[in-house]
Amino acid sequence: MSLASWFRWNEPPNRISQRNPTEMVVETLMMELSWQIKQAEKQQRERENEYRKIKTGVDYGWLVSCPKQSYDISPGERLQLEDMCTKIHPSYCGPVILRFRQVVAEYEPEAQEVSRLFRSVLQEAAEKIKEEEEAKKLARQWNTKNRTSLSLTTFKSRSRISPFISDIKTISEDVERGTQPNRRVWSMPEFRNTK
Repeated sequence: MSLASWFRWNEPPNRISQRNPTEMVVETLMMELSWQIKQAEKQQRERENEYRKIKTGVDYGWLVSCPKQSYDISPGERLQLEDMCTKIHPSYCGPVILRFRQVVAEYEPEAQEVSRLFRSVLQEAAEKIKEEEEAKKLARQWNTKNRTSLSLTTFKSRSRISPFISDIKTISEDVERGTQPNRRVWSMPEFRNTK
């Protein structure tokens, strides 16, 4: 047994590098959904215990062990949500989780309502991603359009612009001489072909 193979047990597994970023996004978002459902169940039990305490006036919560009601979304709904998660770009994963937490904190939903809120946050994020992609596409089209039009103006040819040549006539010279200016636009520089 070589010394190098002995130290290999201490290396972290290369699991992350083998996984697709989309799979990681789906797994992360679905884990967040599961956690939020569990938190909603916990808050719901606490609210029920508070209500029971207020109603009876006595707190027997320490004596009663409530069976944990575990809400789970249906397999069909889970597949739909996972499919929606695949449309989320990895760079949007964090903002989606933050928005989802914000919505859950704002509405304090029942456990059954959490998946509906998650779906709305995913739809909102997908629409935002789509809008940004369309804006990028328009910007790319605009940039390629501008590149072609600019390429026409930056061509190299034999014609040169000579704005300071001494034989260029100006309007002020015609005014001094009292003559009518030619049809040529005087503010434009004179173009000459050089060979």
